[in-house]
Order: sequence, then C-alpha cells, then structure tokens
Amino acid sequence: MTNAIRYQISASASLIALIFLCLAWEGWLAPLKPGGSWMILKGAALLVPLFGILRGKRYTYKWLSLFVQFYLMEGALRATSDHGLIQLLAIGETVLAATLFVSTVLFVRATRAPLKEKAAEQS
Repeated sequence: MTNAIRYQISASASLIALIFLCLAWEGWLAPLKPGGSWMILKGAALLVPLFGILRGKRYTYKWLSLFVQFYLMEGALRATSDHGLIQLLAIGETVLAATLFVSTVLFVRATRAPLKEKAAEQS
C-alpha cells in the first residue's frame, strides 16, 4: 500500500467521523438551542467534498485543506472556552480536523511527485 493510499484512507475516515460528530453535536448531543439549530449545517457543509475525497481528487484535497481550518479553529476555541460535554465534543472536533488537515496536506504532497516527473518527461 502506497503512502498516498494511506493518506487517502486517513482523510476519508477523519472526514466521515467529523461529519457524524458535527451532525450529532448540533442535532442531538449539545445543540445551541433545545431541539437543534441551524448550526447543523456546518456538518452538512462537509458533505460537499466527501465524494472528491473518496475518489482521490487532488483538487478537492487542496481546497479542503484550507476549508477544514475553520473547523479546527472552532474546535480549539470552544474547547478552551466551554465546559462539560461541549468541551469534550470540541476536543474531538479539533483532533478530527487536525487529522484531516494533516492527511490532506500529506496526500497532496505524496501525489505531487509523479506529476513533476511526468512534466519533466514531456519537456
């Protein structure tokens, strides 16, 4: 198994786990308002890059590495400012977002080398 495949599996697993965590957090576990809130859309927004990540689309990995930093920032902020269950969920979000970020960057780096070699062969 190549490194790129390992990074793809890691990114896919952490993205799926982050989707479920965000949906459960804002839907049932600790929503901002009783009964749920519009914040559940933050989990639904992660469905947009899901199929590109599962298929190994390099461009999706590139923009997701920038997009996931919002989840990393929110998790870190809420992990340090909230208490109880919300703090635990925020720590989980921070860990998953950091794992996703590192996996996407490593996947892009691992898949970049063959592209450079191919360009060198053509010139």
